Amino acid sequence: MSSRREYEIAFVGLKPGAHEFDYEITQKFFEEYGDQDFWDCNATVKLVLEKTANFMILRFQVGGTLKVVCDRCSSNLPLGLFEDFTVTIKSAENPEEMNDTEEDPDVFYISRGESHLNVAPMIYEFVNLSVPMQKECEYENMDGPHCDEAAREVLNRMKEDAAGKENTLWKGLEKFKGLESEDEKLMG
Repeated sequence: MSSRREYEIAFVGLKPGAHEFDYEITQKFFEEYGDQDFWDCNATVKLVLEKTANFMILRFQVGGTLKVVCDRCSSNLPLGLFEDFTVTIKSAENPEEMNDTEEDPDVFYISRGESHLNVAPMIYEFVNLSVPMQKECEYENMDGPHCDEAAREVLNRMKEDAAGKENTLWKGLEKFKGLESEDEKLMG
């Protein structure tokens, strides 16, 4: 991936204390990362970097909107983003080894000689983590303003058909229920 200087923070020149950075993230930001599960991203990322003598704490606030495909009705669904993430950056002589052995995913090591911190990979990760695993219209009855009416009708018909049929998935297991009781009697 190409280096994007706008996401590099020259932290060596920063005084100890809190420093704020704001980023506007659009779909263009994700072009280098390939296809995403969303499109039309208009996100804002507010980063508060708190520098101390020994480490830095980065607090990311992700907000904005993007569009996804509804898992239930397959319509285009606008989705609001609002998540907070915190990362602790520590310096070490052997950062690769430390990152490989670190158990806390919110701790990241950089080389003691580093002077810049590229936050683009973190922004990419945090925007993606802000998208829920299950993407559905908000309404339980699928009657929301973005829900696909044709899909809703098909799913309701399927639900009615399934309610009228007996579920035979577990039917054969009934005979084992009696055997379990006999085994318990023999052992007890």
